[in-house]
Amino acid sequence: MKIAVLGTGAVGTTIATKLIELGHQVMIGSRSKTNERAIEFVNKFDRNVINGTFEEAATYGEIIFNCIKGEYAVNALQQAGSGIINKILIDVSIPVDTSKGTPFSLIPELCNTNSLGEEIQKNFPNTKVVKTLNTMWSTLMVVPSMLKDGDHTNFICGNDDEAKSKVRELLKEIGWKEESIMDLGDITGSRGAEGILLLWWKIWAVTIGTFSIKVIN
Repeated sequence: MKIAVLGTGAVGTTIATKLIELGHQVMIGSRSKTNERAIEFVNKFDRNVINGTFEEAATYGEIIFNCIKGEYAVNALQQAGSGIINKILIDVSIPVDTSKGTPFSLIPELCNTNSLGEEIQKNFPNTKVVKTLNTMWSTLMVVPSMLKDGDHTNFICGNDDEAKSKVRELLKEIGWKEESIMDLGDITGSRGAEGILLLWWKIWAVTIGTFSIKVIN
């Protein structure tokens, strides 16, 4: 499958690496085709990965991962132009306000009664936004078995059930167990999934090593 990964940070390159290992064809997108981090990443592999602009990557991908910092995500996706229309957009980003340093907080306009996932869906109504993987460390996203043999919870939400089903299959291909994927319903579920980050930062500050959240009922 051709998959676009937008963003060249730790999350984007970690997800792209896993997808390449699984045999998918990946284009990693950034603001400029001459982005040094993107070129450096591509040069690590001998096949199945190229780089381009946000628009080129979005046009290339059958499925798109949004791994752009939350504060810049909507603007960057606007640069993707028509490339994201009618595509599944897997939104991994979180609306973190980094302007005041640590401890981070959520961007006020994108929490409580709104979320980044919802904001993206509002701005791109013909795109099938699916929120997932945003409640954990980047390596755990693609190697869930590194913690308790994968026995922890990954949340998913979005308005399109068929899109969620396809994303769920991709998550299972990555290594997630069916029983570990919890559907929070429509895209308003992003409010809860993104809000977990306030707790995540506090846990991270007092915990050594990898951790995740598990829902028990």
